Amino acid sequence: MSQFEDRQRAFESKFAHDEEMKFRIAARRNRLLGEWAARQMGLSQEESESYAKDVVRSDFEEAGDHDVVRKVLGDLTAAGIEIDEEKVVEALRNKEIDARRQIIEATNI
Repeated sequence: MSQFEDRQRAFESKFAHDEEMKFRIAARRNRLLGEWAARQMGLSQEESESYAKDVVRSDFEEAGDHDVVRKVLGDLTAAGIEIDEEKVVEALRNKEIDARRQIIEATNI
């Protein structure tokens, strides 16, 4: 095998790893956001777990984060909680930091 093929294989492997990490971080972030929103709505532990899974699934509706923000904002508003899109986006960013930290810690163990 040539050096070029070795480098190409290594690059492809790194790319696949990086994409997997991005997916795992986004899924964890969305779960954490769902748990946060569930606490805001006063859901039970079982309801919170189910709701967090729904938030994770909502990310597959369209590219980007707007589908997740729209779901959480809509659900919080429907529950009578006064919140705006900016606060949900801020919570999403904070949860991404937490998710990234959790995933990195889990892979370094």
